[in-house]
Amino acid sequence: MATSITNRENAPWYNRLFLPAYRVVDAARYTGAHPATVSSWHRRRNPVLPGRGPKQSLAYLELVEVAFVAFFRRAGVSMHRLRRAREYVAASFECEYPFAEYKFKTEGLHILMDAFPLPFGSTGEEIIVADEAGQLAWNSLMGEQFAQFDYEFDLALTWHPAGRESTVRIDPRIAFGEPVVEGIPTRIIKGRWDAGESLAEVGEDYEIPYQVIVDALIFEGVHLETIASRG
Repeated sequence: MATSITNRENAPWYNRLFLPAYRVVDAARYTGAHPATVSSWHRRRNPVLPGRGPKQSLAYLELVEVAFVAFFRRAGVSMHRLRRAREYVAASFECEYPFAEYKFKTEGLHILMDAFPLPFGSTGEEIIVADEAGQLAWNSLMGEQFAQFDYEFDLALTWHPAGRESTVRIDPRIAFGEPVVEGIPTRIIKGRWDAGESLAEVGEDYEIPYQVIVDALIFEGVHLETIASRG
């Protein structure tokens, strides 16, 4: 662990993890949340994600944490329980962004179970991401969320925001953290599409397959039917 931390802090891309590169509206789109909701997670009286100032963009590690909070909220976790859980994990791991740490992937669930004891009769495969009514989410559900990230240097360094089946990636080491397909920002492909170019022209220029272009356009909000109609 110490070696990985030392290596990442000496890496040329390390400082990019902390640069305010993502607008709240972008973070909301990537995570499927509303911009006002993402802002509230940072700016409420007792924020679940502290550290971001008014009108300040998010750094990559903050973006990862937004992705996890969005997931937890959809799973039915109350803000109060989520705040307590994050604080507990941050203190246990002595880290600023616990949801972005590899330790959270490998040990965090067990720590949460220690912090929020399971009710009598539970199997142990359940994890406490419960709302105040005591509902439980399953370990397999959390596995789906972890599957969206590739971990290197004990950090979630590559995000698959549209799932593993899509070629879209967000990696702070590539294109300054913009969403990309095969290293090309998705916004550039969307710009070519908006200019009226065909998928064949875009594919030939960038030497990328048809499906990669489709992945980029869908991520940028173009409907599949619209893509198919142009060809």
